[in-house]
Amino acid sequence: MNGIGTIVNAGAVIVGGLAGTVLKNGIPERYKKIVMQAIGLSVVFIGISGTIKEMVTIVNGNKLDRQYIMLMIFSLVIGGLVGEFLKIEKRLENLGAWFQKRIPDKGVSFSDGFVTASLVFCVGAMAIVGALEDGLSGNPSTLFAKSVLDGVTSVVFASTLGIGVAFSAIPVFVYQGGITMLSGVIKPWLSDAVISQMSLIGGVLIFAIGINLLEIKKINVGNLLPAVFIPVLYYIIRIFM
Repeated sequence: MNGIGTIVNAGAVIVGGLAGTVLKNGIPERYKKIVMQAIGLSVVFIGISGTIKEMVTIVNGNKLDRQYIMLMIFSLVIGGLVGEFLKIEKRLENLGAWFQKRIPDKGVSFSDGFVTASLVFCVGAMAIVGALEDGLSGNPSTLFAKSVLDGVTSVVFASTLGIGVAFSAIPVFVYQGGITMLSGVIKPWLSDAVISQMSLIGGVLIFAIGINLLEIKKINVGNLLPAVFIPVLYYIIRIFM
């Protein structure tokens, strides 16, 4: 059944988010702070490793070289402009605020947990590649693996950021489900190079999420989400030019 991977993934986020919310009340504030710092550092290095993995290549046997640099810059700039025009981050925050009015989570911003978790769970390469595999070949194994990771992560997130984390299952379901449904349409354009380029952009955005979690600088990662799909458009334009 195509799409089962996304259903399981969303379910794991809900269960993990609810479990973390229960644990939240028993954790002193100073422990929550160090946990968030630990998560932020982890997310930063996950982003760095994912970016380097796709950006660095071996040439002439043993020399390292960089690839996709200009496309990365182009994708982030164009994608950021599109996202800013669409006000993606603001819309996510407004959706979180709408939920918060109906499900108050005392002492924590519902929107913070909702937006942060939504971005973390949607931006990574596993979300894109897993959803494509589920749609193209009916193989949900990558999304099953992601479900385990997201379930554990949502417990940790919700223990500090609250119930908003559980509701991030909604964007996960829509985003990954949409990719799965459209996979047959975009299949002709998804070469290994294109997927690698999309994963590279995803790694950069994960790094940016880590910067936000560490409160170093507020980056509107939501508005940069369209950048992930710019490599596909670039490849299509090259074919027809």
